[in-house]
Amino acid sequence: MKLYLDRLTTEQRNERTRDIDQASTVGMLEMMNDEDQLIAAAVRQAIPDIGRAVDTIVDRFRRGGKLFYFGAGTSGRLGVLDASECPPTFGTDPELVQGVIAGGDTAIRTAIEGAEDNEALGAEDVARCGVGADDVLVGIAASGRTPYVIGAMKRAREAGAAVVCVCNNANSAMREHADVAIEVVVGPEVVLGSTRLKAGTAQKMVLNMLTTASFIQMGKVYGNLMVDLRATNVKLVNRAKQMIRMATGAPDEAVERAFKATGGDVKTAVVMIATNSPIERAAKLLEQAGGFVREAIRLGAPEKPTDRRISGDTP
Repeated sequence: MKLYLDRLTTEQRNERTRDIDQASTVGMLEMMNDEDQLIAAAVRQAIPDIGRAVDTIVDRFRRGGKLFYFGAGTSGRLGVLDASECPPTFGTDPELVQGVIAGGDTAIRTAIEGAEDNEALGAEDVARCGVGADDVLVGIAASGRTPYVIGAMKRAREAGAAVVCVCNNANSAMREHADVAIEVVVGPEVVLGSTRLKAGTAQKMVLNMLTTASFIQMGKVYGNLMVDLRATNVKLVNRAKQMIRMATGAPDEAVERAFKATGGDVKTAVVMIATNSPIERAAKLLEQAGGFVREAIRLGAPEKPTDRRISGDTP
């Protein structure tokens, strides 16, 4: 079967790097860096579509759904990477965001030949993961035509899931199977066909945006502080205390007491200090606020006399 890869932007020859093999080490690196300058601008052009994808993910999270990344090769590995970083960063259940790669976990380290060409395998993996109507599946492929990913997208749609594609060619084959198509066209690669370079960088940027923006809207961030992080090592313990200090302006002694009292729960510690509440009340305020620190602090603030008059109460 002829694939017509030569029609894809990602398979074109980059005239700017044609003589990279003749360049000095610094010259090679400068060429690579020059090409990298194009990536952020291309991602910027795709922000309206990225925004639609984020809104879709947040909607499904609020329904109790999950986010699944499906990809092959570099694209699959990037999905696994982004998914694996969500629990420590945002305190999420590991099942909430899942990365699935063609060929299984072995393919994270070792290329599994032929897996990406198997459309039926993509469909089978979707069924195995239990992707359903409340979920979102994001298919990732630089070419926009990988059979494994298309098979996954088709099956997910049949199951009623919302489907998003992330690729690096315009008018991709994946587009017709997606509710939202994110096509970040970064141009020909520094080395022809090595889509782990510009295309891979663009994909990582998009995936970072999808999860970060979604979890901000789910109350995982206060200001720009990741207040739901899990303090699982010395560095993160120190970072958690720093978050409490930055969020409240409290002295070290108060931060230390709140951190210990909450067992390292940054959100609860921040609300405790900000509202001068015991841990039980701080936890209750967070529950009432749906996990949003800013709203919990607002709910826990002392009522002002003007507030009572507005509500009709007797001063």
